[in-house]
Amino acid sequence: MRRWLANVARLGVKELASLAADRALSVLILYVFTVSVYTIATGVKTDVSDASVAIVDGDRSALSRDLGEALLPPHFRPPVAIDRSQVDPAMDRGVYTFVLDIPPGFEADALRGREPALQLNIDATAMTQAGVGGGYIRAIVQRESTAFLAARGEAGLPVTPVTRAYFNPNLERVWFQSIMAVLDHITILSILLVGAAVIREREHGTIEHLLVMPVTAGEIAAAKIWANGLVILVAAGLSIRVIVQGALGVPIEGSLALFLFGSAVYLFATTSLGILLATVARSMPQFALLAIPVFLVLNLLSGATTPVESMPPVLQVLIQASPTVHFVKLAQAVLYRAAGLDVVWPHLAVLAALGSAFLAAALARFRTMLAQAQG
Repeated sequence: MRRWLANVARLGVKELASLAADRALSVLILYVFTVSVYTIATGVKTDVSDASVAIVDGDRSALSRDLGEALLPPHFRPPVAIDRSQVDPAMDRGVYTFVLDIPPGFEADALRGREPALQLNIDATAMTQAGVGGGYIRAIVQRESTAFLAARGEAGLPVTPVTRAYFNPNLERVWFQSIMAVLDHITILSILLVGAAVIREREHGTIEHLLVMPVTAGEIAAAKIWANGLVILVAAGLSIRVIVQGALGVPIEGSLALFLFGSAVYLFATTSLGILLATVARSMPQFALLAIPVFLVLNLLSGATTPVESMPPVLQVLIQASPTVHFVKLAQAVLYRAAGLDVVWPHLAVLAALGSAFLAAALARFRTMLAQAQG
């Protein structure tokens, strides 16, 4: 056992030296965990910002004016008054994302309790703003109409809903985007780095040097896993502290140590998967073409942007074999909700099991690759 650990340690130091000598990969790691995390968190917007809106005011009443004045920056630009005949041409040209059409007699019908209808035209090609912005405008119309009727002694809604947002009270998108960016970079880099290390050994001919050394395939694979995983783990920890907490001011509610421990278990799974993919590919371009679709599937079906519960039942079962699903749940529970080991241990257990399965498959393929190299 001592000899095995010594061999793994020496081979791992060789991997670290090889990675340090590769300036392109070193710069890539530095970039994705600093500049990339910051720009994604601050530049990618999922909420409504500066949306263009027009109003067709067929009523020209106090209530219709209140509705127009309630559409305020930074969510909306100042509303533009247009004629009803201009709606279709303007929407066809993409001039406005939203057009609110207020019919004649709207205020009078509201005061008489006739429940008048408004028409909201939405350019759904602006997908994110269309969905969220439509909800904003509906809420604004409901709020202003209720306040208008209450000010004139009319009965308002029998129940007033009160919404409380836990873990992110002001719904700051930066809090979510920054953490998810770090998780995404952990996934893609863990697969790429260890896979590139295997491909590099084959392309540079150094795999033959390893074959004449008294080391086994398991020792070679373990060295690549711990060395590349350690680099990513350190980079992720510094990114959370320096960029997420420091530069972006995102509060971390839970234990960073527990998150890093969970990340280490996750890296065991993803680096094993990277070795498995590298044994299938014969060159770096083939490996890149193979790794990118795998990452996209892991990322899109991770539950980070689309809840797992909203996916088809069969898919919900199948994606339990994805380590990213369990890592996202673990990270969100620890970093957002301050969950402890008693809450996240099932995810750790699943990640360890998946990593063991990927490693077993990777070793079988890796031994086959070495045998072919010897032949």
